[in-house]
Amino acid sequence: MSVAAGEGLVELEVGPVAHGGHCVARLDGRVVFVRHALPGERVRARLTEAGEDARFWRADAVEVLDASPDRVASPWPEAGPGGVGGGELGHVALPAQRDWKAAVLAEQLRRLAHDDRPVTVLGAPQDDERGGLAWRTRVDLVADGDGRLGMRGFRSHDVHALPSMPLAVEEIAALDLFGRRWAPGARVEAVAPVGGDSPLVLLDGAPFDLRRGRVDARPHARSSVRERVEVGPGYVYRVAGAGFWQVHRRAPDVLVGEVLDGVGDVGGGTVLDLYSGAGLFTLPLADAVGERGRVTSVEGDARAVRDARRNVHDRPQVTLHAGDVRRALQGRDGVDVGRPDVVVLDPPRSGAGRATVDALAALGPARVVYVACDPAALARDVALLAGHGYALDRVQGWDLFPMTHHLEAVAVLTRG
Repeated sequence: MSVAAGEGLVELEVGPVAHGGHCVARLDGRVVFVRHALPGERVRARLTEAGEDARFWRADAVEVLDASPDRVASPWPEAGPGGVGGGELGHVALPAQRDWKAAVLAEQLRRLAHDDRPVTVLGAPQDDERGGLAWRTRVDLVADGDGRLGMRGFRSHDVHALPSMPLAVEEIAALDLFGRRWAPGARVEAVAPVGGDSPLVLLDGAPFDLRRGRVDARPHARSSVRERVEVGPGYVYRVAGAGFWQVHRRAPDVLVGEVLDGVGDVGGGTVLDLYSGAGLFTLPLADAVGERGRVTSVEGDARAVRDARRNVHDRPQVTLHAGDVRRALQGRDGVDVGRPDVVVLDPPRSGAGRATVDALAALGPARVVYVACDPAALARDVALLAGHGYALDRVQGWDLFPMTHHLEAVAVLTRG
């Protein structure tokens, strides 16, 4: 391992993968997190963060000297070294991407939850046939100083203009957003819902009429979409265009199926649905408990709660609460969450955290079904639940963000 004189480059022997989309290498005893590399490779890398007092350095592999057999040509070069964020595993063969994510998930469970089990990460239906591309039903873009749409660089505010976005579904690609010029700094969001609705474009949060090339200022201009989930009898949801919804075209199907499987037979029982959003799980859970059961959902985002009220209007067994999840679990703000048989939670990337887990466990549910978008947060919360007597029965990873280091996992825990 050496520094190339006058070039600002380092030569590295690349070690194992680590959480965050990089591999670990060492330079004169210092840890270097390397992006755009693979374990076992020898690379020449450009240091991107290398302060003398820093605990670790960061680098981008810019030349491969000895390549891994899992290395492929990236289908999105603009997300390569020095490029935009959001495609950092494009150089990794799709099966190896899933192995990468499984290794990270297993390592986080082992390190943070002291749970040493093999785990797998599965691909969503049709992803292999699509080569891990054309899966995003939502894209968020920004115009550079010349009005060209693009994305921000990794760990940067600089906008990189793009010719296309290969992770976006075909319906978004057909809009030709990148062929237009926009006001510098404009934020453009495009949504292509699953189930028949036409795509929706928002300019700085307002509905945009692509045909006329202007904001649709009508009071009742469409600002929401309908999403269809093909599980069981099928479910249709109304979701604000700028609201939260799973971005992978098949993620809602996959996750609803996993949650229902984890919940099991709850006919006539009570389920608490936390961080419930627009009601993705609330609707099928209402059908699972039936008319004699009860589902209580808690969500902190007011816009999502408005959508959820419309989505569950014909399910009288559902009670919606708008407010902070932790406070609701602690019985504050006048919320009565009861004594649920099962708790389903889908927290933000930071996880639920100690106070929320403590309050959840105090309710004494027999089963907890945890949907996680961050393996470290999942492992921390699994460890906290273990302290309350909950054992991790199973965990399944899903590659719902191909070409990136992100993954989803669904864990099922039961009280001992």
